Amino acid sequence: MDCVSPILDVVTRVWDCSAKHAAYINDLQENLESLRNEMQELKNVYLDVKSRVEVEEQRQMKRTNEVDGWLHFVQTMEAEVDQILQKGDQEIQKKCFGTCCPRNCCSSYKLGKKASKKLGAVTELRNKGRFVVVADRLPQAPVEERPMNKTVGLDRMYAEVCRCIQDDQLGIIGLYGMGGAGKTTLMTKLNNEFIRANKDFEIAIWVVVSRPASVEKVQEVIRNKLKIPDDTRRNISEDEKAVEIFNLLKAKRFVMLLDDVWERLDLQRVGVPSPTAQNKSKVILTTRSLDVCRCMEAQKSIKVECLTEEEAINLFKEKVGETTLNSHPDIPQLAEIAAKECKGLPLALVTIGRAMAGKNTPQEWERAIQVLKNYPSKISGMGDHVFPILKFSYDNLPNDTIKSCFLYLAIFPEDHEILCESLVLLWIGEGFFDECDNIYDAFNQGRDIIEHLKTACLFESSGNSYDRVKMHDVIRDMALWLATTYSGDQNRIFVAGNDNVEVHQVSKWKEVQRMYMLFSSMVESSMPPSFPNLVTLIVGSQGMETFSSGFFHFMPIIKVLDLSFTGITKLPIGIGKLVTLEYLNLSFTRLTELSTELQTLKKIRCLLLQGMPDLKMISKEVISNLSMTRIFVLEFSRLILETENASQSPREEEEHKYSSEDNGALYLRKHNKALLEELEGLEHINWVNVPIEGALSFQKLLSSQKLKSVMRGLSLANLEGMTLLRLPRMKHLRNLQILSCGELQEIEVDQEREGGQGFVADYFHIPNSNFCCLCRVDIFQLRKLLDLTWLIYIPSLEKLYVEDCESMEEVIGDAGEVPENLGIFSRLEDLWLEDLPNLRSISRRALLFPSLTVLAVEKCPNLKKLPLDSNSARNSLEEILGELHWWEGLQWEDETIRLIFTPYHRTWQ
Repeated sequence: MDCVSPILDVVTRVWDCSAKHAAYINDLQENLESLRNEMQELKNVYLDVKSRVEVEEQRQMKRTNEVDGWLHFVQTMEAEVDQILQKGDQEIQKKCFGTCCPRNCCSSYKLGKKASKKLGAVTELRNKGRFVVVADRLPQAPVEERPMNKTVGLDRMYAEVCRCIQDDQLGIIGLYGMGGAGKTTLMTKLNNEFIRANKDFEIAIWVVVSRPASVEKVQEVIRNKLKIPDDTRRNISEDEKAVEIFNLLKAKRFVMLLDDVWERLDLQRVGVPSPTAQNKSKVILTTRSLDVCRCMEAQKSIKVECLTEEEAINLFKEKVGETTLNSHPDIPQLAEIAAKECKGLPLALVTIGRAMAGKNTPQEWERAIQVLKNYPSKISGMGDHVFPILKFSYDNLPNDTIKSCFLYLAIFPEDHEILCESLVLLWIGEGFFDECDNIYDAFNQGRDIIEHLKTACLFESSGNSYDRVKMHDVIRDMALWLATTYSGDQNRIFVAGNDNVEVHQVSKWKEVQRMYMLFSSMVESSMPPSFPNLVTLIVGSQGMETFSSGFFHFMPIIKVLDLSFTGITKLPIGIGKLVTLEYLNLSFTRLTELSTELQTLKKIRCLLLQGMPDLKMISKEVISNLSMTRIFVLEFSRLILETENASQSPREEEEHKYSSEDNGALYLRKHNKALLEELEGLEHINWVNVPIEGALSFQKLLSSQKLKSVMRGLSLANLEGMTLLRLPRMKHLRNLQILSCGELQEIEVDQEREGGQGFVADYFHIPNSNFCCLCRVDIFQLRKLLDLTWLIYIPSLEKLYVEDCESMEEVIGDAGEVPENLGIFSRLEDLWLEDLPNLRSISRRALLFPSLTVLAVEKCPNLKKLPLDSNSARNSLEEILGELHWWEGLQWEDETIRLIFTPYHRTWQ
């Protein structure tokens, strides 16, 4: 028996071992299934943990090292399990046909053993995934970087303050200077670049103090930075908070950055230890007052000066942007002028620079510069906070004038387009710009307001027309809501849009202040309407031919009446009762005369008479009694003048001349010297658009300094017997038309200007030139005119139209006196040449044409060469219009230039 026991023990052990090994083979499929299920459970736990981690990380927390390691282990485990499961499935597929025995017992054994052990490991790893906490808060940086744009011009000041920080004897440093000088920007630069890089400081705390200085608020910011927990169980006093702050800060080397300090802040009450040479801590503050630096016991007070001229120009140009600066050759120099107007103040440079970004025409820049010089408080909110940061919304428009101008466009119907000039004249008529020194400043301010509202996305340009604006429907709805909600009057602005209206229906309009009428007719009523609060009436229907009797009888405070484009043939009954009227627009109506009824309108400041083909006469008393008139616009179309001149026989001309001498009337067609004399006699007139026919009338203009100084639009026709036309200095002239002067061969301009400086200086000082405002010239039917070389003295010319001048051989002849770098036609946008049979040259040298958009040529068979090279009109050109055979016959300096401009060619439609 003693021998049997050991043998049995060995046999038992061998059996147990064999049975266990056999189980790896026999239970392979079951173990694989268990492993697959356990791995799926582990993956579910993995996804739950990973989801929790992602949520915490979105809250700026960091996953714990334990969790991070566990997630990596799971990923590794999944790969290993997938490999075992894949091999196991393959092993099971290899069993002997018709049996459960594996073909390779050794391989199945090894695989079963791996599966069994891995099953245990997976179970253990799953159990470890029951985390209570998966992430911790990130440690706070001792110095937090603050947002900051690229700085310009602070290097010298930055270096000086850095030296002061390194001086152990300077514990409190004050930075003072005027608002917007860059104090906060400088301190931000110190925080981000010097203090963060300086490892000597353990913590930096930034506090915006503002006014009034609140110890409690400053303590709260410091406590949050120091992570002092709030004790909600008891009310902690200011003194207790100070003790907590003091005991934490005294053990650290800190820097306290106090921004926007307006008065003394007691650091002892706050709990801030005094910076000393021993603790090497610092307090740096910004303020607008040196006295505050002294009250704060600053050992060093540094004045933050405005930028030097060079630094200011660099900062301004950076904010304007390269795209705008490169959009026109004149803009870089204008940008320097604008930058200089800011006197080195960074906030103004940044704000105005950003506002000018995207303004790609010199005219916009010049208007802005004039406003900067004359009305700086009106530029983009300069009045408070040096023009608050512009927000594209009504509430943040800089002033009430702009808000009023914005709301005004809501008078017009949806999708209504209006000429910018017409809109500005309406604003002037409303009195929005009465504070301006003269009508030209008012007009420029109006144009600037339009551009501002477009930039703010409250106005938009109409299609491809830069000269027209409209409102988006939703913006208009918002404007009407503003006008009604905040005025407390639902009928303040009203648009009447029915086809016709009975008079009794307008009784409900008694509270209307501004109204736009679209209906085309009125039905008579025994009860005349009453408009006791009406200030503005604009009639927008071309079908309106008559008004009901008495319609204008009860408008006691009306200021603006616009009847343009209506079909009226005579003045409405009762218009003479509108004695408060200041703006009257009768343009594009069918009136034949302005009768004496208008002479009672003594407050009229703006009278517009454009495009009135039937108007022949104005009663003399009308002009002389409109003593307050500032703007008088009388314009006839070229077609009207041409037709009348062609149709009159010598006898009719003589009869017309005789009738024009009637002392009771001013005739408008020929020899209108009397009209000019009446206009000259108006004390307040400073804007005149008028046609002048005949040499006698032109001599009247030449002899009147007043008329020359107020001329805004001028049409010269039938200057009989005149071969040389010398244009006098007319600084405010904007539009010039010369036509039907059969003997005229040459035109000259007065080149001398005030101060004795000549033409070259004018190109650098366009606002001071003799024709600084002249932007459009029309030349028509000057059959003997040889050239238009005088146009080189018109630096602001934007549009040039030349037609039916059969003797003209050159547009610009000998311009040798003009330096090449001054750029002839640098502002020209449209150039139209038509029916010029002998024209051979536009210019003897290639021109840059930096603003040219359209070049149109028709019936100019001898024009074989264009003044273009590879640098001409590079960023502006849209099309060259001309017949195909003319284009194909053009001569070019080289093939490259032809290929450059060929894509722009269009034939006439």
